[in-house]
Amino acid sequence: MVVTGAALWGLSGTAAQVLFQEKQVTAEWLVAVRMVLAGVALLVVSAFKGLEPLSIWKEKQSMWNLLWFGIVGMLGVQYTYFASIATGNAATATLLQYLAPIYIVLYSVVKEKQKPSKKMGMAVLLALTGTFLLMTNGATDRFTVSLVSVGWGILSGIALAFYTLSSAQLLKKWNTMIIVGWGMVIGGVAMCWIIPSLFPSNIMFGIDTWLLILFVIIFGTLVAFLLFVESIRYLSPTESSLLSSVEPLSAVLASIAFLHVSFGEFQLIGALCIICTVWMLSVKRTSRGVS
Repeated sequence: MVVTGAALWGLSGTAAQVLFQEKQVTAEWLVAVRMVLAGVALLVVSAFKGLEPLSIWKEKQSMWNLLWFGIVGMLGVQYTYFASIATGNAATATLLQYLAPIYIVLYSVVKEKQKPSKKMGMAVLLALTGTFLLMTNGATDRFTVSLVSVGWGILSGIALAFYTLSSAQLLKKWNTMIIVGWGMVIGGVAMCWIIPSLFPSNIMFGIDTWLLILFVIIFGTLVAFLLFVESIRYLSPTESSLLSSVEPLSAVLASIAFLHVSFGEFQLIGALCIICTVWMLSVKRTSRGVS
């Protein structure tokens, strides 16, 4: 379940890239539509499970935390990720977003005023090496990936780190499905105020366009999330996190296979460096008893 869910996340990024590059879909429009529809679907599923999704609004502190999480955390993650894809490609965007654990650990080190461990230093060095190779393919005189895309990708990783940290308080009291469902609805509605129209005239709407949009919403968001959450019934959160490394791998392979994105040997080494970084940090958290 976790491998399938993570693979669907990666493939949804590739589907989004097709929409951006061939169907004139904007990142803002796709984020708004995806978040609202997927969020509503998650809340409906949670209601069928007897979780009472409206109950979170009855507690004032949780309500404000949820609004903050939805607008800054959820919308921040979704928009920066799709903006990175729109200005670059799904493989690079997914890998750069995957650096989020580095930011989380660095934040914890600064907040707790601890001296970074050797493993932490090695993880940071590995992440920086991977990002450099991803951007340059080993050639120091040129960038193979748009700097704008890299900037959005780094912001996406930072936003994901904030998303993870800001949801901690909510997760202590409320079900994950309710938090993510409302977060998507709140962030999506906020984005709806920015986009000029729900049916822009410049988008090339057709059967293939709608199929790709539905894939991003249903399989790349709703099904992927439900599979990942359900997998934690049988695996530890750390095991699920490690197995979710299939996401960037699926994004890279799909980009190469379906979109013919050029990926040099040094970029592939960089991708492996980033994935190894997440493995190292996950193993560290396991040894300390934190998932």
